[in-house]
Amino acid sequence: MTRLDPAWLEVQYNNRARIPEHPQIFERWARASALSREGMTCHLDVRYGDGQNETLDVFPSARVNAPVLVFIHGGWWRSLDKSDHSFLAPSLVDKGAIVVMPNYALCPGTDVQPVSIESITLQMVRALAWVYRNAALYGADPRCIAVAGHSAGAHLAAMMLSCDWKAVADDLPAQLVSLALGISGVYDLEPIRQTPFLQADLRLTPESALKLSPACFRKPKGQLYAAVGALESEEFLRQNSVIQQAWGMDTVPVCEAIPDTHHMNVLHDLADPEGRLQQIALALLGLAPR
Repeated sequence: MTRLDPAWLEVQYNNRARIPEHPQIFERWARASALSREGMTCHLDVRYGDGQNETLDVFPSARVNAPVLVFIHGGWWRSLDKSDHSFLAPSLVDKGAIVVMPNYALCPGTDVQPVSIESITLQMVRALAWVYRNAALYGADPRCIAVAGHSAGAHLAAMMLSCDWKAVADDLPAQLVSLALGISGVYDLEPIRQTPFLQADLRLTPESALKLSPACFRKPKGQLYAAVGALESEEFLRQNSVIQQAWGMDTVPVCEAIPDTHHMNVLHDLADPEGRLQQIALALLGLAPR
């Protein structure tokens, strides 16, 4: 890819600038998430590793041997928190899913403990390995784990789909993750590398952007369902389609734009029991027809 215009990239990828009401949306998420945690059985800040921010929240289901949805939050790998997204759990748990929300260290970290997208990806590998090994303790079926993610979290979900789990540890199945839902994801990191407001924190190089771009990988054995808000920028719409172009329709059988939604309120569709994204998530878990 040739170098893109920095000002254009700012407009395309700076969603907080594109959505002036984002403070109100984040406040709504925080209030709804606090109420969700208060009203549900949940296990908060469970350690999945000894590293920075290596904790997760578990929202159990009443269902026996429930399937697990691991939701990875977004924020350009440098902001937000699992606790901002608890509001997604109630309706999914009501339908029979166990929901797990991991945290991760945020870029750029410190001089003593630098954080990169690569190190965050490895944290998510540790989180998913923990989920597989501990699922039964929470009434879950370790053979049915799907991953969903939003924005940078969708990138991480695609990375989990592409992981060589047998190379991680002998006790893990070859396809620990075989189904994923990417919401407003970024799968080609080269334009991200060239976007000014992200450069100082992400510190991507041409080599690391290529290494960390799922669209440049061989297609995995599992499937990624890709969705984006219909009102999102040209680049986010392109990012959503580029992963299907790269991996093919067999591997990315769904590549959709959710009507009347932008980069942030598209997540409300996942929380909505009637939402298209919730129906996809439930289908990946075997709780609804595909």
